[in-house]
Amino acid sequence: MAIPHVEKGPTGGGAPADNTTAAPTGNVDVRQLPLGGRIDDFLNVVDYIYRDDPAFVRPLDMDLKDRLSPRKNPFFEHGEAALFCAYRNGWPVGRCSVSIDREHLGRYRDDTGFFGFFDTIDDENVSRALLARAEGWLRGKGMKRARGPVSLNINEELGCLVDGFDTSPYILMPHHRRYQGGLIERAGYAKAKDVYAWHYKVGELNNRVKRAHEEIKNLPEISIRKASLKDIDRDVELLVEFFNDTWSENWGFVPFTRAEVKKMAADFRLLLMPDITCIVNIDGEPAAMAVALPNLNEMVKDMDGKLLPFGLPKLLWRLKVEGPKSARLILLGIRRKWRHVRKYAPLSVFMYAEMNEGAKRLGIREGELSWTLEDNGRVNAGIMMMGAKQYKTYRVYERALPA
Repeated sequence: MAIPHVEKGPTGGGAPADNTTAAPTGNVDVRQLPLGGRIDDFLNVVDYIYRDDPAFVRPLDMDLKDRLSPRKNPFFEHGEAALFCAYRNGWPVGRCSVSIDREHLGRYRDDTGFFGFFDTIDDENVSRALLARAEGWLRGKGMKRARGPVSLNINEELGCLVDGFDTSPYILMPHHRRYQGGLIERAGYAKAKDVYAWHYKVGELNNRVKRAHEEIKNLPEISIRKASLKDIDRDVELLVEFFNDTWSENWGFVPFTRAEVKKMAADFRLLLMPDITCIVNIDGEPAAMAVALPNLNEMVKDMDGKLLPFGLPKLLWRLKVEGPKSARLILLGIRRKWRHVRKYAPLSVFMYAEMNEGAKRLGIREGELSWTLEDNGRVNAGIMMMGAKQYKTYRVYERALPA
């Protein structure tokens, strides 16, 4: 992987953007970069860290800049964050975000903040220096516990990859080097929760799945439809209603806000493909929903994070003309009202089967179902019934902050 940015050294001949502060720790300088400002070193340091990792996909700079801008990301209406970059001899060698989410604090009252975007070279001094700076920021905000990696809040990228390093991440899923989890642990963190990603090959359904599909399809009160690009605002609202209903009892759950729903609808206009969505009505009332997105990472891997000037037409051609070859299932849920009604037990398998057929029509060959909690036995059993294989594990760490 080319590393044109790092070879030139850090921004401005060794200094980050204006108004930063430095704290030397073990020959490591940790500097705060301005949210919404010039964060080139924060973006470019991954080129060096992952320079010989063929599985790494650099996120689009344009997307990350928007997400890390208080003017553009509605997270900042209920949250705060800071960005840090670690330097050695003037070179960027690691990065980290730190955040608090008032939606999380209001729901759990646990005085917990988050660190995220955690990428470093294989050096304990670098990782410790970044985490120490993040912890100091959190203590200054009254937090008593740090948890991560969590990119701003739990509704974004979650966890440190601890198994499954040889394959590229799917859209909005993180990737790390093999050593990263160990560095976090040696800084005093312990496992809080593991989450799984499942690999699925699109193809013929097994007989058990076919029977479950027919069982639901033949119920007279059942009707199905795809999400609509013409009514995308309505269907994104519905998606968020499902998320807030079906995930409300999950570990770490935080609901989406109205502003986040509006932003999501705008983002989905480019990505949503109705054939890999499924909305099930029972007696005309929305009862279950599943949504997959084309795997943007397969289309941008060779762009090194740069969408302009040539990346955008290339992306649109790959997305709209060539079509994706993989997709990620981001949501599948059944409203609590019907979840334990026995005759509707095959609803999730029914939606998996519908989306399998939609994927075949689009030429999609494989997909990822992610993420699921390690202890959500019912959901994981349904995924295994479809023939999917667990192939990645992400770990969330936490520690009590010293006084």
